[in-house]
Amino acid sequence: MFATRTWIVIAVLLVVVSAALSNARVSNGAGHETRHRVRAGETLWSIAEANYAGDPRKAIWRIEQRNGLVGADISAGTVLVLPP
Repeated sequence: MFATRTWIVIAVLLVVVSAALSNARVSNGAGHETRHRVRAGETLWSIAEANYAGDPRKAIWRIEQRNGLVGADISAGTVLVLPP
């Protein structure tokens, strides 16, 4: 009887863990990454203002981190990945 109860508990735990893992998602924010080709005259500040709400400095930092930028220098034609 003890062995049967143990197997039932194990089976229930497997179902619960499986359900939890199937619903798990990365929660970095809403939406997907997008790509943006820098146009002449654009800055990280203008790109951040156009694509994100709130303080542009936060968005600039995220863009720099995602694209491996060391500073705010970008040039026309560069393709940036804009995180969600």
